[in-house]
Amino acid sequence: MRCSKCTSIDDKVIDSRISKEGNTIRRRRECLECGHRFSTSETLVREGWLVVKRDGRREEFDRAKLCRSILAAYHKRPIDEEQVSMLMKDVIDILEALFDTHITSRAIGDAVMERLSRIDQVAYVRFASIYKQFRDASEFIHEINALDRLQP
Repeated sequence: MRCSKCTSIDDKVIDSRISKEGNTIRRRRECLECGHRFSTSETLVREGWLVVKRDGRREEFDRAKLCRSILAAYHKRPIDEEQVSMLMKDVIDILEALFDTHITSRAIGDAVMERLSRIDQVAYVRFASIYKQFRDASEFIHEINALDRLQP
């Protein structure tokens, strides 16, 4: 792992901790070059998932793409990395429970929107506008009204 301070690749692991769920390992490392300490996180790499797009095309599941779309929805919103990480984990866990090798892009979008609607309504509408391909302001208004009906 490359040191975040001096970029050396020589380090040693000082401590390792497994998450409660057992699917993430947090490692505390020390750079052998400059002595800087930093943390890394290891997660299970899910291989073999194919996303079936709306037009029938198939592409490999890209965790980074999912993360970018969630971060875009949260642009300039009050959220921290841990919340995004937990949202990503929840979505991936749900998808993993429901699908073996093929996931529809619709299932991914629906899972993200369901969670966003409970966390941040502005991020939800931003994500929905891209996912549902809104064409005009009336579609935004319709989605906001539908979101209001879901809230207690």
